[in-house]
Amino acid sequence: MNKYKDLKEMCYEANMDIPKRNLAIYTFGNVSSLDKASGIFAIKPSGVPYSDLKPEDMVLVDLDGKKIEGKMNPSSDTMTHAVLYKTWPEIRGIVHTHATYSVAWSQAVRSVPIYGTTHADHLATNIPITEIMSDEMIKGNYEEQTGYQIINAFSKANLNPIEVQMVLVACHGPFTWGKTAEKAVYNAAVLEELCKMAFLTESINSEVKLMKDSLINKHYQRKHGKNAYYGQ
Repeated sequence: MNKYKDLKEMCYEANMDIPKRNLAIYTFGNVSSLDKASGIFAIKPSGVPYSDLKPEDMVLVDLDGKKIEGKMNPSSDTMTHAVLYKTWPEIRGIVHTHATYSVAWSQAVRSVPIYGTTHADHLATNIPITEIMSDEMIKGNYEEQTGYQIINAFSKANLNPIEVQMVLVACHGPFTWGKTAEKAVYNAAVLEELCKMAFLTESINSEVKLMKDSLINKHYQRKHGKNAYYGQ
């Protein structure tokens, strides 16, 4: 499908950013990129080292997870991506990594507290953590249920996925998203850095408190608010 060449290229370049930014090793992690008009997304093939990938290796699937084109199997996380795309139509790119600090917070089943302005520059709340998946969900379509696990966490906390473009899946790892695959990778890198900063902050001061609301709102609004003035 030559008309999806650009989609595959975009997906490939975003996947190549994963090892470049030390967000995963070997075959870990994946990026997908959605063509909204057709309802088709490109995603990394399962179990292929990043060093071996080529643009044409990206697998095309529909929003039900059915393979449309590709010589290899799509990522095992494909159905998680499909659920998020179908539920949150504003997003066009999704990333799952195995980055060290992000996974550590996920394994600890802890949300990442908002301690400083770097965090508040990107989101005005703690980084959410899902609940631990139930046995019933695990025994079902596991990857699809992971998507619903994320959706349920946002619904329960009344979070907007456009304002909060990242989550930690309990005992598993991070997922991020954005209006493009490139932006989703950016969010994955930011998430990892925020997890690292929070870990170090608690290591230095175990009694640290959350940053006060006025400072959180100031930093978030100056970048994302109606009268934002950060940047060019």
